[in-house]
Amino acid sequence: MKKFTENKIIILISFLSIIAFPLSSFAQKEENETPAEVTSLEQLILKVQEEALYDTEENRQRIAKFIAEKDTQQKILDKTLADLKVQEDRAVVLEKEFDENDVKLSELEDLKAERLGAFGELFGVVRGTASEMGAQIKESIISGELSGRHETLTNLAKSQKLPSNEELELLWFHLLEEMKAQGEVKRFTGTIVDTDGSFSEEDVIRVGPWTAFDRRGNFLGYLPDDERYRVLGRQPQARFLDLGDNVVDGDTGDIVKGAIDPSRGAILGLLIQTPGLSERVSQGGVVGYIIIGLLIIGLLLSGERIFRLTIVSRSVNAQSKDVDNPNDDNPLGRVLSAYHSNRSADVETLELKLDDAILKELPALERGINFIKLLSSVAPLLGLLGTVTGMIVTFQAITLFGTGDPKLMAGGISQALVTTVLGLTAAIPLVLLHSVAQQRSRSIQQVLEEQSAGLIAAKAESR
Repeated sequence: MKKFTENKIIILISFLSIIAFPLSSFAQKEENETPAEVTSLEQLILKVQEEALYDTEENRQRIAKFIAEKDTQQKILDKTLADLKVQEDRAVVLEKEFDENDVKLSELEDLKAERLGAFGELFGVVRGTASEMGAQIKESIISGELSGRHETLTNLAKSQKLPSNEELELLWFHLLEEMKAQGEVKRFTGTIVDTDGSFSEEDVIRVGPWTAFDRRGNFLGYLPDDERYRVLGRQPQARFLDLGDNVVDGDTGDIVKGAIDPSRGAILGLLIQTPGLSERVSQGGVVGYIIIGLLIIGLLLSGERIFRLTIVSRSVNAQSKDVDNPNDDNPLGRVLSAYHSNRSADVETLELKLDDAILKELPALERGINFIKLLSSVAPLLGLLGTVTGMIVTFQAITLFGTGDPKLMAGGISQALVTTVLGLTAAIPLVLLHSVAQQRSRSIQQVLEEQSAGLIAAKAESR
């Protein structure tokens, strides 16, 4: 019944097309051809008959062609409908399989989560250990000798799948390797970057994970990204370099006194940043250089005065043992010469003459001593001046940049206090030297006064 209905529809469509085609052909013919002028009824009838015959023949050909192709089109339609039925049946089967697989997948996921209970925790521990160990190994100076380790651990830490037995063994191996290397003092050939940027393959002496030296005893830094060593642009103080030389010059099995940095570079960095004596002096600025200049002048003057007074004191002591033979090369000799020149005068006159002779010797004995005292007093005042000016500069910097960076304030205050240190450093030795010079001068004066008093007393007794 269904096939009969389809045949009826096809015939109806064909009939409509046959009817429509002559009409359209006739219209097109009228558009393309200019109709001849009809002058009689007979011509009109003939013309209509000709056109009717033409259309009938054309329609007959179209119908014949359609009937010839009808079976082919029917086969194509039947094949298409059959394929559609097959695909619909397959879709039903696949949908059923999909639902079944979805249920199985859910069950397997639950089973996986159940069986991975302990392994999931182990995976987390492995990832955490690998991440922590990878960061530590990357920064360790041991990697300069044993390179490429942190990359493996980093990949293991970033992995989203369960680690294999090989990966677990590799993690264990790196842990034992690092522990073993931390207890070694080892000499090996490594790549060193010099201060000028050049590379060289030289001997490196590594003390555990703490410190590394080159063959010259210089402290080496470590470049984690390049896994190379570098010569520090500035080395610590000489006493630390001497300790490094002990390690470099030591042989296998020797016990030497060396230097290590337990902070793995932090303490060494602070030692390098510590300014030296010349840097400290330069931080004092102009005031600091003035204080140092005053210190040098005071030291030279004090040395000259103490040396001169020491010689004079020895000459006076020698002259005091031979008062009868005065010598003009010392103060006591000149005082005795004045006594012998006025020996016949009365006691009062002789006393005045001796006092005058002693007063003439005092300027030479006290020359420069008061100036040393002045320098010892001015030096700390200049230091205080430098501190005040430095604090003013520090507060100006705080006004401009704020107090967000404590290092800014600490550095400015440190530089400001340098002048105070320099002032005290200059004042303390100058005070001591002034005391020594003054004591030497007073001892000589005391000898002169004692000898003068003794001579006057002897003159008074002889009357």
